[in-house]
Amino acid sequence: MINYSAAIFKKTLIGIIGVFSFCESSFARQSQPPATAIHALSVLQMADTVKAKAEKLIKSGFTAGDGYAEVWIRDLNTFMDLACAVNDQLVIKRHLIRFFQFQQPDGGILDGYVPTPGDAGVGYNYYHSALAPGYSGHKNTVETDQESSLVQSIAKYIRNTGDRSILTDTVASVTVQKRLEQAMNFLLKKRFDEKHGLLWGATTVDWGDVQPEHNWGVEINEDTHRAIDIYDNAMFLIAINDYLSIADIPKKEREYWLSVHKNLEMNIRKFLWDPEHKKFRPHIYLSGSPFPSTFNESEVHYHGGTAVAIEAGILSRKEVKTVYQQMQNNVKQAKASSIGLTIYPVYPQGFFKNTGMGPYSYQNGGDWTWFGARMVSQLIRYNYLNEASEALAPMLERVLKNKGFYEWYTPDNRPQGSSSFRGEAGVLWAAIVQLQKVTHK
Repeated sequence: MINYSAAIFKKTLIGIIGVFSFCESSFARQSQPPATAIHALSVLQMADTVKAKAEKLIKSGFTAGDGYAEVWIRDLNTFMDLACAVNDQLVIKRHLIRFFQFQQPDGGILDGYVPTPGDAGVGYNYYHSALAPGYSGHKNTVETDQESSLVQSIAKYIRNTGDRSILTDTVASVTVQKRLEQAMNFLLKKRFDEKHGLLWGATTVDWGDVQPEHNWGVEINEDTHRAIDIYDNAMFLIAINDYLSIADIPKKEREYWLSVHKNLEMNIRKFLWDPEHKKFRPHIYLSGSPFPSTFNESEVHYHGGTAVAIEAGILSRKEVKTVYQQMQNNVKQAKASSIGLTIYPVYPQGFFKNTGMGPYSYQNGGDWTWFGARMVSQLIRYNYLNEASEALAPMLERVLKNKGFYEWYTPDNRPQGSSSFRGEAGVLWAAIVQLQKVTHK
């Protein structure tokens, strides 16, 4: 990697990125330069303010955000580092243990849990456990990331707190470490395609949890088209690495998981990476595609899964730069606001029975800082610091402009969904901390 002088970078950061204006016109789809700047802050100054706001939000609870009654594991995983920095360790531990209280006999992990009586939303099937009285759980079976998310969360908890005792805590006489192993084996037994040597799930958009064949779309049914994608498999790679970093296991067992990791990474490159176009293929279908043959899905870029793949170490430094440039080009073509743009091009109107999945809506081309900031973290990791600050700036701007961490944004930057989305706060906080470590050396 290239080593940049922190002092030189800091001058470059402030000089090149400069001052960002906050006014209504700056958030238009293709706005003209603002006539009057109401307020201006440099990237680093904005970062300090957003960081403090994120810490305040995460201190207030563990649900995904306003509008969500439950604690979700895929969300909690993305603000676990921040939660450990600002919340009581025993409270965090209790939330993590509850997921194991709902672990299924086959090792599967639920998406989330909610106090009973409670409402986690229309369309969910609820689970109950004698180990967690007063709570109900649910699982979006179209996903294949719950198990990986919990493994990653436990590893983050241990790294941040130093509390390895959680691994020897027991739930129904089974240790947490053993339950982590059972969760990972669930993926290999229940969600593994032998032909490709990769995990499968339902057909969803990138990292999303809505399949096209149903009006709600969160549960596998007889109409489901099984498919392989990059997000699920990259998440599992990270989980294996995390498990090996925390688990006290015999050499033979360690070698087994190392071989699983090696084969998974090899098959990702073999089947999912498109070397000609330098991008990941959206899906490998195991039972046909749910989309019309006239739609060329191979042209679609999956930005969220790509960011997670980089975190998993699948791409080279040069490839990281290439896919980042593709993301920025896609943002320009979509007239979007940040590299949080989920995908590009989007799936046309009517491709999903769930009407919330129209073009540039929700997971179908919505702009999610929840994943865009993860890409910023990877740019920092690979020492693309100017690119990182360039990508981070619009995400910081809209938090301050809208006075909240909104779940997602339309291409013209209108906030949508929860206004206190903790996942967004968590990944932004992580990116800011990483950038500050570099610039403050």
